Amino acid sequence: MIEVLAKLGRGPVFLAGEVLECVITFTNPLSTSSTSASSEMLAWASAQIHCQFHASESRVALPPSDGSKHDVQAENETVFVPNRGERGQCILSTPPKILFCDLRLDPGESKSYSYCETLPVDGPPSFRGQSVKYVYKLTIGCQRVNSPIKLLRVPFRVLVLHGLKDYQFPQDEAVAPSNPFLEEEEGLKKDSRLADLATELLMVATSRRSLHLYNISNTRGKVGTFCIFKTVYKIGEDVIGTFNFSEGDIPCLQFSVSLQTEESIQEEFQRRRGQPVSFTTHARHQESCLHTAQSSFSLPIPLSSTPGFTTNIVSLKWRLHFEFVTSGESAGTCLVRGSQSEAVTWTGVEQMEVDTFSWDLPIKVLPTNPILASYVSQFSSTNSITI
Repeated sequence: MIEVLAKLGRGPVFLAGEVLECVITFTNPLSTSSTSASSEMLAWASAQIHCQFHASESRVALPPSDGSKHDVQAENETVFVPNRGERGQCILSTPPKILFCDLRLDPGESKSYSYCETLPVDGPPSFRGQSVKYVYKLTIGCQRVNSPIKLLRVPFRVLVLHGLKDYQFPQDEAVAPSNPFLEEEEGLKKDSRLADLATELLMVATSRRSLHLYNISNTRGKVGTFCIFKTVYKIGEDVIGTFNFSEGDIPCLQFSVSLQTEESIQEEFQRRRGQPVSFTTHARHQESCLHTAQSSFSLPIPLSSTPGFTTNIVSLKWRLHFEFVTSGESAGTCLVRGSQSEAVTWTGVEQMEVDTFSWDLPIKVLPTNPILASYVSQFSSTNSITI
């Protein structure tokens, strides 16, 4: 019996273009209850990164696969196929790397191997939507002599930041962005510089502020104004906006704001022409605001959510969805006098004519520092099997 343990060095979230590093440890455990311990032998071990794509058959019409590309070897259990038994199709993979051949482990002995691979920059981000899914995994294949291959899969999350692909790093290391407080190995310098660059680009893109004012009105007249200071955010930030109803002609009884993603399938891959778009609500604020001059809301963008992106099959966009309930009468008629005594009591009317309308404001959501996103990731940095 050999225990195989895989551990991602920096957490389960990465930026496309970064180097993923995983330490794989093979151990022949020394059992205290066993009286006849023996050496164990592995023929080989290999590792490979792949991205699995799965689409809902009721929503997505994919072109038929080319049967001529079917690999007969893939049916053999002694051939390393990282996505064997997985749903969907493998749309992206890195070249497999052999960790070792003919490994012998004595009782109580263990050996570790380091696997490093640059994540492709032209792949999609990790995404689990209602219509499609993109899932990244690192698969380690191990085989005993004359035995089937055992697969250890380590799922991880990939964030894609557009613009990093075309960036040319300075040739002079002295002017390259770096952290003077950390000692870096030569092989990890470019990786850390890429993360620093991504953090800097995100900071610049999401720190720009300018006043955006929108008039809220319906067919009866003006309801109020809405103010927001930016429309570009990164996951983990809060979307903050304010309302001013003091200058409105129509009383607003209630409003709600929802932070939503809009998942749409490209027209050529739609199962039915004109099929509806899928919406997912990530946060919501609702408030009664009759006789309220000003109000505000704060909606957090979950760190576990997927930033906006577009592929040849699906597009994901973010928006703020507003719903307003307004009165068909003036503000003064929304209250009635309850009695004629000296102590006046005002109560709300029992019935009121109302109008409802909605409005959508597109916003842009970008990735964040992958280390920050690792804190709330559903994936574990460590996974293991016994063979």
